[in-house]
Amino acid sequence: MLTNCNNNYEIECHPWAPFIPENAKILIMGTFPPGEKRWSMDFYYPNPINDFWRIMGLIFLNNKDALWNANAKRFDLEAIKRLMTEKGIALNDTARKVRRLKGNASDKFLEIIEPVPLQQLLEQMPQCHAVATTGEKAASVIAQLTSTPLPKMGEKVMMHDLAIWRMPSTSRAYPMKIEQKAEYYHRMFQSLGIV
Repeated sequence: MLTNCNNNYEIECHPWAPFIPENAKILIMGTFPPGEKRWSMDFYYPNPINDFWRIMGLIFLNNKDALWNANAKRFDLEAIKRLMTEKGIALNDTARKVRRLKGNASDKFLEIIEPVPLQQLLEQMPQCHAVATTGEKAASVIAQLTSTPLPKMGEKVMMHDLAIWRMPSTSRAYPMKIEQKAEYYHRMFQSLGIV
C-alpha cells in the first residue's frame, strides 16, 4: 500500500501480517520486502534471487533448492509455511512503513518511517526467546528498539531472557557464499535446539 507524502517520496506500508506459528521459538526479521514486481510469492523473502529460502533448504532439507519450484519459477509457499510451522520459526520485518529513496530494495536507501512494535509482537509468542535479524539495517533497528548494542555478525546480545542475533544478509548483494551464510544460521538454530 502506497500513500503520497509532501516530499515526493511515497510511504509504503508492509504488505503482510506477521507469520507466527503456535510454537514459535524464534522470530526472524529482515528490514522490508522488495517492491512487488520482484515477488515470486506473496510472503516473506519473495525475491527469487534472495537466498533466505535456499539457506533454509540447505539447513533443514539438505538441499538449497528444496523450497524452489523450478517449473513454476517460484518458491513453494505451502512447503515453506509447513517447514516454518514445524520448526517454530516466526517471520516479520523490522519496518512497518518505509520510503524507498532510490526506488529499489536496497536497505542502504530505505528510510524507516515506522518500526515494528516489537514488544507487542513478542507478547504473541510466549515460547519465543530469540530474535534474529537478516542483515545490518534490520539489526540496527532492533538494537534501537531494545536499547541493546549492535551484535557482531553471527553473534548475539541478551536482553533479559531474549537472545538477539545478527545474521548475515541473505541478499546476493552481500558478498558471502551461500554455504558460509548457511553455517552462521545453522549454528544459531543449533544453539536454540531447532536443528
